[in-house]
Amino acid sequence: MQEKLSLEKLLVSQVRLKILRTMLPRPSEQFHIRGLVREIGTEINAVRRELSNLESIGLLVSRRSGNRVYYTLNIHSTHYSELLGLVAKTYGLGANIIANLRNLGDVRYAVLAKAFAGKRRKSSSLDVDLFVVGKVNIDMLEDIVKKEQELRGTEINYAVMGEDEFNYAKRKNDQFVIRILVQSRIMLIGDEEEFCSLT
Repeated sequence: MQEKLSLEKLLVSQVRLKILRTMLPRPSEQFHIRGLVREIGTEINAVRRELSNLESIGLLVSRRSGNRVYYTLNIHSTHYSELLGLVAKTYGLGANIIANLRNLGDVRYAVLAKAFAGKRRKSSSLDVDLFVVGKVNIDMLEDIVKKEQELRGTEINYAVMGEDEFNYAKRKNDQFVIRILVQSRIMLIGDEEEFCSLT
């Protein structure tokens, strides 16, 4: 049996993992060292060292204000999207979708909007946070989404389509489906090329 990949096993430094888990979903926020220490419950020198490491690879940028140094994510970093995807698949809604895949029915694709994973504001009412294609156990999906909504304190927009309906909508250039196809996304389940293919 293949062992489940988790960020805890992928990243050696637990402090770095805690920093990434805290900062990646909040790309527009500024963090100072003592605030991060309080939030993640870790020793200050370890946090300082890991912030320096993350800044050295270009994932973070810093600015000094008085005697404080503030760190923000560099969303243009070559590593940002992949790390955000890993966090989205390891924690929260994405992780719960993956963990409950068997109970969700025959899911062909499950996609999270990158804006949702990064907790950015939606640009229009057409945006969908979670899109699922297949023969889906709707009650189970609703339960997973409801629990995440309670944790976040905000509504999650999601849509479900059967595979035939989805493929037909792609071929007919259905505006709703095209909007989903062109938005930045994190693939939770399924192959991205097949998801976007018109054949």
